[in-house]
Amino acid sequence: MQISEASRVSGVSARALRYYEAEGLIVSGRCANGFRDYCQSTLDRVLVIRELLESGLPVRLIREVLPRLTDHPDEVCPEFLAEVQSHRDRLAARIAILSGQQEALDAFLQKARPASS
Repeated sequence: MQISEASRVSGVSARALRYYEAEGLIVSGRCANGFRDYCQSTLDRVLVIRELLESGLPVRLIREVLPRLTDHPDEVCPEFLAEVQSHRDRLAARIAILSGQQEALDAFLQKARPASS
């Protein structure tokens, strides 16, 4: 299927599909006229990519593990899991910092607002 239909079926924009291809995450076939041609297995892979991106994983990690996830889903290597855990830990640390900043702003706003009569 051509990129417009692949976009509609997968729920991913044509621009994102081109980006995934440029990053080496997917490979599309080409029609005689040069248009991209996507098969169902590529669209299945796109859904996995989208899920991983939405979980916050960087493209670098996705590119590394994607072949194993789509070809052999039961064979996730321990090194990848360690990298995912590390990424999660960094995210949790950033969330803690942001939560602290939010609490400080809440306290400031509470003090700065005039007391109700």
